[in-house]
Amino acid sequence: MSIEAINSLLSSKGDFELEIFVVDNASKDDSVALIKSAFPKITLIENKVNVGFGRANNQVLDLVKGDYVLLLNTDAFVQPDTLAKSLQYIESQPKCGVLGVRLIGRDNEQQPSCRYFPTPFNLFVQRLGLARFLPRLQLVDDSDCDASVSMSCDWVPGCYYLIRKQVVDQVGLFDPRYFLYSEEVDHCFAVKKAGWQVLYYADVTVVHIGGESAKSGGGVINSGKQLSVLQAESELLYFRKNHGFFTCLQHVLLVILADIIQFLKDIIKFRWRFNSHFFAFSRLTITSAIKTRIGGVPFR
Repeated sequence: MSIEAINSLLSSKGDFELEIFVVDNASKDDSVALIKSAFPKITLIENKVNVGFGRANNQVLDLVKGDYVLLLNTDAFVQPDTLAKSLQYIESQPKCGVLGVRLIGRDNEQQPSCRYFPTPFNLFVQRLGLARFLPRLQLVDDSDCDASVSMSCDWVPGCYYLIRKQVVDQVGLFDPRYFLYSEEVDHCFAVKKAGWQVLYYADVTVVHIGGESAKSGGGVINSGKQLSVLQAESELLYFRKNHGFFTCLQHVLLVILADIIQFLKDIIKFRWRFNSHFFAFSRLTITSAIKTRIGGVPFR
């Protein structure tokens, strides 16, 4: 976590007591030394290898004493009133188990913040750009969602992820089978299944740069292709765990079908030429399906 991110967090603490835990996931820069020097009282956990996003967050659970747990990425920067407003809102919603907020980039561009569970079919439609033909289909990112309105949703991104400690005690935090991607989707699925709400709070804004958490690498995440492998693996694990073998298999077949359709569209439009990206996601998904036994077990 950067000095800037910690300073922005401390400036928003208000009048309440705040515990800060930093998990360094085998970063390759001098951030550990800088944090130790600037914030000697912060609890710092140093991982020698990159253990993954979910597993790293799980490492602090036994240390948490407060009523709420906030997960904050290294690339997320809070505003002076962020924590106070977030806590005030979640306390006003007794059934809210997880709270997310409005995410923007440094350029103030709105980022997807209020999201819905993936299904094999809505991912298929999204990858082919067919949503305009199915206006009633709920995609993972609803383009008609009004970001200025607080609402219930299925899941919120993990870069700013506020959870009741009671919920963590009941359903746990992240499933360690996920290395990167789908951790918060899976967790919110469990939270809602346990009877809690997942809410998006529009009156708080967090600046999210995006991608910084994936740069720690440790020899594991070193290219866009590697990130795609992790995404393919996580989707399989999520569908198999929460929806069963046949839904997971359906996802694999629809990924292949989507690539076939895209290939045919490119031929018709005279845009196709053979290259190394031909059927790339299908190949990644099939390889991951074999390694995970159709989403049954992780291979990391």
